[in-house]
Amino acid sequence: MEQSTEQTTEILLCLSPVEVANLKEGINFFRNKSTGKDYILYKSKSRLRACKNVCKHQGGLFIKDIEDLAGRSVRCTKHNWKLDVSTMKYINPPESFCQDELVVEMDENNGLLLLELNPPNPWDSEPRSPEELDFGEVQITYLTHACMDLKLGDKRMVFDPWLMGPAFARGWWLLHEPPSDWLERLCQADLIYISHLHSDHLSYPTLKKLAGRRPDVPIYVGNTERPVFWNLNQSGVQLTNINVVPFGVWQQVDKNLRFMILMDGVHPEMDTCIIVEYKGHKILNTVDCTRPNGGRLPMKVALMMSDFAGGASGFPMTFSGGKFTEEWKAQFIKTERKKLLNYKAQLVKNLQPRIYCPFAGYFVESHPSDKYIKETNTKNDPSELNNLIKKNSDVITWTPRPGATLDLGRMLKDPTDSKGIIEPPEGTKIYKDSWDFEPYLEILNAAVGDEIFLHSSWIKEYFTWAGFKDYNLVVRMIETDEDFNPFPGGYDYLVDFLDLSFPKERPQREHPYEEIRSRVDVIRHVVKNGLLWDELYIGFQTRLQRDPDIYHHLFWNHFQIKLPLTPPNWRSFLTCCEQNGPGISQECKTT
Repeated sequence: MEQSTEQTTEILLCLSPVEVANLKEGINFFRNKSTGKDYILYKSKSRLRACKNVCKHQGGLFIKDIEDLAGRSVRCTKHNWKLDVSTMKYINPPESFCQDELVVEMDENNGLLLLELNPPNPWDSEPRSPEELDFGEVQITYLTHACMDLKLGDKRMVFDPWLMGPAFARGWWLLHEPPSDWLERLCQADLIYISHLHSDHLSYPTLKKLAGRRPDVPIYVGNTERPVFWNLNQSGVQLTNINVVPFGVWQQVDKNLRFMILMDGVHPEMDTCIIVEYKGHKILNTVDCTRPNGGRLPMKVALMMSDFAGGASGFPMTFSGGKFTEEWKAQFIKTERKKLLNYKAQLVKNLQPRIYCPFAGYFVESHPSDKYIKETNTKNDPSELNNLIKKNSDVITWTPRPGATLDLGRMLKDPTDSKGIIEPPEGTKIYKDSWDFEPYLEILNAAVGDEIFLHSSWIKEYFTWAGFKDYNLVVRMIETDEDFNPFPGGYDYLVDFLDLSFPKERPQREHPYEEIRSRVDVIRHVVKNGLLWDELYIGFQTRLQRDPDIYHHLFWNHFQIKLPLTPPNWRSFLTCCEQNGPGISQECKTT
C-alpha cells in the first residue's frame, strides 16, 4: 500500500500538577518560556479547550476582552478581532473563522500537555475530486452495534465486528439480532478495521468464529500506545494477518479505494477513528472517540457515523453513598444524555456531512443479575438525535436496522429515492429476545476455583505485578456474590498504594479511601488473566464507594489501560508456593 508522511504530535506546553490545580474557571493565558510562544486555555468545570494565542487575521496577540462580562472571549491587539474561546469561533467578525484547537492531554502525574497534530488535516494530502457513483457501487449494510459491512466497488470492508457473545465480561449483550449471513460477510471481507481494544469492538468470540473459517483475513488497526491486539496470544484466537498502520497516512487499497486511521485527542493511547475514501467520496466513522483527531475533522463528507447512546460507563449507576442517591443518579443520567445528544447534533451541524448515521450504542444489560443497571442506565434514542439534527440542518439521517443497506450513489443523487435505503424484509427479527449466557459464564466461573486463589499471597503477587504505587490511596477490595454481598469464603482486604502494603486496618494518616465490591467470578477471571479493569467497571460488575468523593484518575487510568502487556506469572507463583508448603503461602515472594 502507498503511504505518505505519518501524523505526529508535538508538545507545545507543559503545565505542572500545581499549575493545573490553580487553573481558574474561564480564560487562562500561558507562555512557554523556552520558546516564547503564547497559549490560551479555557476551563469550564472539568472540560479544557486550548489554542495558540495567535489571531487568524494577521497574527496578533489576544488579550482579555473587558467588554465580555461572561468571561468567554478574547480581543486581538491588532484589529480588535474577537474570539469566543468556549467555542473557538470568532465573534468579530461574526461567522468568519474557527480557531484551530490544540489537543489537551493529562500526564501520569496530573500535569497537563498541550499537543499539536502535524499535519493537522492529513486527509488533505493528495486530494481527490469526487466522481459520480453508479447505483449499487457503494453500499453500506448495518449488521449490529458498531459493525458495518461496506461494499466499495469490488472490495468489501467491515468495521468492528461484535456479532456474538458478551462484551465487558458479562455486562453487555447485543441489542440487535445480526443478519443470519454475518459470518459469510466477514469471511468475504477484503479488510476489517478494528477501532480499539474494548470488547464491543474487538470481540474475541466473534473473531474466534471467523478464524475457524478464515484465519488470514486482513485486519487493520491503528498504532496505539497500547496495542489493540495486546491480548491476542492469551485469547487463543488464531489470526495471521493483523496489520498495524501509522496515524494520518492514506493506506491505498486499489486505485479507487484508500483509508486513513486517526487517533483520538482524549484517549490517544487506545482510541481511533477512520476515514474511508472511494472515488473521492469520504466516509467518516468516529466510533467511540471523545475528541477524534483533536477535534479537527473533514467537512462535508458523504457519510458520517458516530456513537450517540451514552451509558458506556459504570458511573454513576455502580456508585453508592454520599450524594449517590437514586434521585441524584437519575437526574445526572438524564442531564448527561441530553448533553451528549446536543453535542452530537452540533458536531453534525458543524461538519455538514451529506448523510449521518448514529450507531455504536446498541447494547443491553440483558443478564438477569444486571436488571438494576438495565433499568437505570437509560440511553439516547437514535431517532431523537436524528430529529434534532434535521431541525437544525439539511443533513440526511439514517437510523439503521440490522440488514438495512444504504446505497450511497442513489442517496447522493436523490435522497428521496425509494431504493436509496433498503430495509430488511418484513418479518425480519430486529431485536434479540434471548442470549446464550451459559458458555461465557462457565469461562468466568472456572476462575473462581482456580488453584491460584488457595494461596492468599496472590494478592501481593497481583498488585506487585500491576505496578501501581507511590500514590496516597487506600482501597478495600471485597469479593461478592451476584447481589454484591460478601462471597462466602471470599477475600476482603486492603491495599495501601502509597507503599503497596496490605494492612489489616486503615492507616492512621490522612488518606482518600475507596471500597470496591466485585463479583467473584469476574474479578478472579480478570486477576488470573491480567485483564484490564474495564471488564469490571464498564461491565457493571462492581459497586463502589469513595471518601472523599474524588475521581482518582491515575489509579483508574492505570488499571484500565496501563497494566503490563503480559499476564502475571502464576505458574512460577504456584511453584514457589508448593516449595514453601501450604502453611506459609503468605510468605511466598513475588516473582
